Amino acid sequence: MVKNIIMWVVIAFVLMSVFNNFGGTKQASSNALSYSQFINSVNAGQVSKVSIDGPNIIGQTASGERFTTRNPGDAHLIDDLLKSGVEIVAKPPEETSAIMSVLISWFPMLLLIGVWIFFMRQMQGGGGAGGRGAMSFGKSKAKLLNEDEIKVTFADVAGVQEAKEEVAEIVEFLREPGKFQKLGGAIPRGILMSGAPGTGKTLLAKAIAGEAKVPFFSISGSDFVEMFVGVGASRVRDMFEQAKKSAPCIIFIDEIDAVGRARGIGMGGGNDEREQTLNQLLVEMDGFSGNEGVIVIAATNRPDVLDPALLRPGRFDRQVEVPLPDIRGREQILKVHLKKVPVGDSVSPNVIARGTPGMSGADLANLVNEAALFAARANKKVVDMNDMENAKDKVLMGAERRSMVMTDEEKRCTAYHESGHAIVGRLVPEHDPVYKITIIPRGRALGVTMFLPEKDAISISKRKLESQLSSLYGGRLAEEIIFGEEAVTTGASNDIERASAIARNMVTLWGFSEKLGALNYGEDENAMGHSGGRPKMISEETAELINKEVRVFIDRNYERAETLLKDNIDILHSMTDALMKYETLDSDQLDELMARTTVSPPKDWEDNDESGSGSVSTAGKEKDADIDDNETKPTVGGPAEQP
Repeated sequence: MVKNIIMWVVIAFVLMSVFNNFGGTKQASSNALSYSQFINSVNAGQVSKVSIDGPNIIGQTASGERFTTRNPGDAHLIDDLLKSGVEIVAKPPEETSAIMSVLISWFPMLLLIGVWIFFMRQMQGGGGAGGRGAMSFGKSKAKLLNEDEIKVTFADVAGVQEAKEEVAEIVEFLREPGKFQKLGGAIPRGILMSGAPGTGKTLLAKAIAGEAKVPFFSISGSDFVEMFVGVGASRVRDMFEQAKKSAPCIIFIDEIDAVGRARGIGMGGGNDEREQTLNQLLVEMDGFSGNEGVIVIAATNRPDVLDPALLRPGRFDRQVEVPLPDIRGREQILKVHLKKVPVGDSVSPNVIARGTPGMSGADLANLVNEAALFAARANKKVVDMNDMENAKDKVLMGAERRSMVMTDEEKRCTAYHESGHAIVGRLVPEHDPVYKITIIPRGRALGVTMFLPEKDAISISKRKLESQLSSLYGGRLAEEIIFGEEAVTTGASNDIERASAIARNMVTLWGFSEKLGALNYGEDENAMGHSGGRPKMISEETAELINKEVRVFIDRNYERAETLLKDNIDILHSMTDALMKYETLDSDQLDELMARTTVSPPKDWEDNDESGSGSVSTAGKEKDADIDDNETKPTVGGPAEQP
């Protein structure tokens, strides 16, 4: 960059000098005369001396005043000057005038040629710092972090103990390669880390480099692909050339599926530029030229779409799964993030971990950050457990929208809807417990019933899936029972969508239908694992039977939910009244309602009215047909609730 600036400054200085010379030497003159005035002055004897310099005439009057004029090529000029006794000084013509004229005529062309040569050097990587110009497309965009720049170690990575153990020997090899080489062992050339977003794949790769104290090249898969064909392959070559100079080192390619997708698929047979880049990557990882000491670590959340040649031994020898953390892993992750904020004695990482199943490391980091923001808004000095609970509610259910204006009829309809979800969810077998129920609008929902599993779900039984179907229809049925079929609102649209998806998967994917058996009737997956494209080749009779079996599951659980709500109509009214008064109920208050006892107010509740939370009068059963909310009121379940 500095060399470019100096070069342009020199060019500007030369241009200024040349143009100043082109302008000629202009003598200072106090008076410029026309040629006729000059001849009249000569004839009148007022001129004493003239100097003829090509087309210019510089003269001096008898009084010493200087003047200039132009010589039009008058043949009688010398005779007139001699006749009047004027002293004549003639300057010889400059020898370089011809050369200067050539330069003047050719200078623009020479300047264009020079600029073209300069940019061609830039495109070839010859200019700029380190040989990388602004237009050096073929140069790698990998960012190099030296040993002393990486501060992340395995101590900063929590919740993925098995993955850390898988990659620990990579660190040992980079530190002591002779230990493995003397026994003929070869360290894996590549490690592919796969897992859901936010599980810590990039952090784990940095920790490997930090522990091994080796240079770390990081690049995204999309950085290889450019609009010019061949640029991606050139960048791959350049990246490995740099890495070999810094060996032993680590190359980390994030989101490798951007460049490593299987060849020969997609419209038109594939993408030539991407496939050339992939081919070059395959050659560099395991070709004729060795890359000893260079370990490639890649991360993706779509390992199913990668080219098989990329996954074979010798390239990515190992595939390390980085899963969502379990309860113990979540507790460890929370402890790491809680060290960064001042916390009160009431904060228990174990309790928070039990209440956040299915959350990734990034989700937990966001949870701690939201809790710190809640504490800051309340002008607290430390983060307490109440802030953590508020942050968890915001992350799981969305931000509160207390400014949203709802009429009492709309609130009551929402309260019955959410109460229906909660009651059915509490009564059906194997259902996740109700964590919280609220009629405060959150996110896009007018109300939320939050089911939270007590432990991490590994598999789900048929009984639990049918219980989910019943609870999903509990909200719509509560509206229908209380207000009548004509007054049912659109709030159950999300519930119906989810219930339909579960029932269809039970029939087509999971083999829970007695008539269809344990066969897969779902959408076909092509060779590379892409779903959603081609339907299975099934007959019309089978498709009709699938629809009937889906209907059987829906109708059976719809009727069960209706029976449960009608048998517990008193609890439905009581829960609705409690929601109208307190707006939010927790699991302890729900236990009291289900036991048909008086509901305790929340800990931070200030009783401003005399209304209790006892049985509900059903006098307010107006046909609320005017309610037209386009927002869904989903039953928000835990992350492991719906497979």
